[in-house]
Amino acid sequence: MVRTTTTASNGRTHVQVDGEQPPPHITVPVIGTLSLPTPDRLVFYGVLGALGAFGVIEWPVALVVGVGHYLSEQRVFPALRQAGLAAEAA
Repeated sequence: MVRTTTTASNGRTHVQVDGEQPPPHITVPVIGTLSLPTPDRLVFYGVLGALGAFGVIEWPVALVVGVGHYLSEQRVFPALRQAGLAAEAA
């Protein structure tokens, strides 16, 4: 398995494994460039949405968990990611 690391002009790094496609990106005017989730993450968001829709958890809780999870994975918000890593280590 060969891994290739590339660094973009904005300083972001991406590790690519042989045969793996880089994740698609979408540009949002106020927020910036965001990468679309991988299929396994889409399943997570789908299950979270279903739990909220069927009333297993309240929909605002599902929304906050989903948005927080998505933002913590983005490199656009490094302070949020660092806070998540610190909370995970504690």
